[in-house]
Amino acid sequence: MPVCYQGVMTNKEDGSRRFYTCNCFTTDNIYLDDYKLHVRFVSEQQFRLDHQPLLRRRGCVTERQFEDVLHTEVDRRRRLSVTSAERALSIKGTYRPLRPHVYHLQESFLAPKFRQIVEYCRSRDVSEEGLRDMLKEEAAARVYRFPVFEKSFCEDLVEELEHFEHSSAPKGRPNTMNHYGILLNELGFDEGFITPLRELYLQPLTSLLYPDCGGRCLDSHKAFVVKYDMNEDLDLSYHYDNAEVTLNVSLGKVFTEGNLYFGDMRQVPLSETECSEVQHKVTEGLLHRGQHMHGALPISSGQRWNLIVWTRASQERNKLCPMCNGRPALVAGEGFADGFTKPSDAPLNSSCVLT
Repeated sequence: MPVCYQGVMTNKEDGSRRFYTCNCFTTDNIYLDDYKLHVRFVSEQQFRLDHQPLLRRRGCVTERQFEDVLHTEVDRRRRLSVTSAERALSIKGTYRPLRPHVYHLQESFLAPKFRQIVEYCRSRDVSEEGLRDMLKEEAAARVYRFPVFEKSFCEDLVEELEHFEHSSAPKGRPNTMNHYGILLNELGFDEGFITPLRELYLQPLTSLLYPDCGGRCLDSHKAFVVKYDMNEDLDLSYHYDNAEVTLNVSLGKVFTEGNLYFGDMRQVPLSETECSEVQHKVTEGLLHRGQHMHGALPISSGQRWNLIVWTRASQERNKLCPMCNGRPALVAGEGFADGFTKPSDAPLNSSCVLT
């Protein structure tokens, strides 16, 4: 049954809804990390015609190299839903958490300023102008910075993540651009932590700040952590997210440099874009539109962990897939999949934020 929590309509029976991916996940925006190239794969003939000359110039010169490029990432994407479910089941059966309390969101984890912001968003006299006065708006348009978690919680969470990382449990990488990180749904964070964070704390803000891109109707998410280290990933290339609204929280540990930078929306050519650098401090989050192009500058020392929450609104993405710019061709997925739904799967009596 949907539950109204001070102005936010939440559906407590998310398990009754079916979420889907768009078929373009196996054909479009395929990132070949060895060659720093995004490609499209529909058929081997198309792939060779479109990409082989450039791949050769970037060092993919043998037929064996080309065959590896052709099949490795495409096959991984085609099996992703199954392999992710298998990993989650294995983790649930074998992994023993070091800090079990971090899996269940508590208000004591949240920074007092964040709780104050959310309470204002739930109040009767709330306004977008009043909310903006409580947030720090960055030079990049509609990018907001504010404290999210207490420092002690960030430390406990990173300890838990490191404990999992050092365990023998199976691990999946968040995406093709981040080699080091953890998918939080596989670790068991969705139901007790990320879903209430999205429904009860983020949506009151996004409803006011991003009503034009689904902020009032967030109904799913993908959450993961990424790690930057001097001996691993140092930075993150310019990209946009498969999300309507993204929250990016710096969890720690100790690092220097590594700020984020933002350009324009993805429809704007890079040649017409002026980027703005945004400082990212531990315990603070950056909230921005998912289609806003951005990247992470390299750290120069230490180690950095970030929590990323891609929030999604099926009401928006069902009309146009943000990754292929077409009407989504739906393929059944596990859990929240990529946030697409069918009209016939919509829960009865559910709606967006009540205003």
